[in-house]
Amino acid sequence: TGAFFRAVLQAPPTINFLTIWSIFSVFCYNNGGPWAVPGSLISFRSNVKLDKEAFLVKLKSVLLALLVCGLFALPALPTEPDFHIGIVTGTVSQSEDDLRGAELMIQKYGDTAKGGMITHITYPDSFMTEQETTIGQIVGLADDPKMKVIVVNQGIPGTTEGFRRVREKRPDIILLIGEGHEDPSVTTVAADLVSQGDLISRGYLIPHTAKELGVDTFVHISFPRHMSYETLGRRRAIMEEACRDLGIKFVFETAPDPTSDVGVAGAQQFILEKMPAWVEKYGKNTAFFCTNDAHTEPLLKRIAELGGYFIEADIPSPLMGYPGAFGIDFAKEKGDWPAILKKLEDAVVAAGGGGRMGTWAFSLGYTHTAALTEFGKRVVEGQAKLDSLKDLIACYNDVTPGATWNASYFVDAWTGVRNKKMVLLYQDTYMLGKGFMGTTSVEVPEKYYNVSK
Repeated sequence: TGAFFRAVLQAPPTINFLTIWSIFSVFCYNNGGPWAVPGSLISFRSNVKLDKEAFLVKLKSVLLALLVCGLFALPALPTEPDFHIGIVTGTVSQSEDDLRGAELMIQKYGDTAKGGMITHITYPDSFMTEQETTIGQIVGLADDPKMKVIVVNQGIPGTTEGFRRVREKRPDIILLIGEGHEDPSVTTVAADLVSQGDLISRGYLIPHTAKELGVDTFVHISFPRHMSYETLGRRRAIMEEACRDLGIKFVFETAPDPTSDVGVAGAQQFILEKMPAWVEKYGKNTAFFCTNDAHTEPLLKRIAELGGYFIEADIPSPLMGYPGAFGIDFAKEKGDWPAILKKLEDAVVAAGGGGRMGTWAFSLGYTHTAALTEFGKRVVEGQAKLDSLKDLIACYNDVTPGATWNASYFVDAWTGVRNKKMVLLYQDTYMLGKGFMGTTSVEVPEKYYNVSK
């Protein structure tokens, strides 16, 4: 009886009703039962004397028939996955896009707590002072005997040590990083692969796209702390050389560091107040680029109002600076990147920024999480090779429908050595109101990869 009711309850309601109605009708009407069910009407047959033993035999037959019908109607019960994948991201307040990528993977492959494949945890918001917590979280994932892949996005300080300890404990686990914060020579020793946004190629491609749009001046906005970083300083040098080669005037402007005494509010106010003078000085055929996220929002706001171009942000995303600059609420669209892009594009075009303001169609943080998880899964299943750029790019393309990606291995500017455990990626630039610019098909001259800071 228990099995019967389980079958009936799990079968689709329409099948349940038709199955029970048909068998019950045939049994009762044709076998002398007390209820006649002609067509769709039920009437009581009081003139029939029921044989108890015969009735029980027939009832058992009906129940068996119902059970068989119910079992055929049952959907296949899900099976436990052969392995698990651990994902470590920041919280919603720290790096929401990274976390949304993890949610996509849970939606697709299920949570291990519910018999699925994905275990998702978040590192502390104050990760610089809680590195031991981060290390412990990463190592803790290796306690799961079915764990075969760990993806950390972003690779904050503590990730490398966490991976080193996992490697000692479980050398069979594939270790992947999205956006490593630590030195590449250190992270690539512990990790199997580090995937980074390609600052080097974009140092050429951003001015190249600006040139295609008719830009004659390129203004690079930053401050000393950022320019002391090897990657950011190197990109600035590449941009300057690219502008010279492309016939664009390159200008460097200094803005306050948001971590200084002026804070974020002061740094943003500086941009708001300075932009009118910059646009007047350099003209409306000027492209503006800034290295700091806090500067992006006021920069976008003024470009929409005053003129000028914004090719893409330092870390491109439809959510980078645009929501605040245009007063857009993406709460209903969260995680739905095509819907986010459409809503953003409509707002930018309505504000007069169509064809002058760009982004990537999908957030890099979101894509790192989803694509690296998919890549690790395929490697374990034998559908991809860990050292194949083609297989890696296929995963990035699969989770960003409509967009395209390009990738290359990191080359040390000082030694010229190519590190095949560190991949640099970039997505095609999308100019709002115009479309994709085809940057992933543009060949970056080899000389720019050798430009140092």
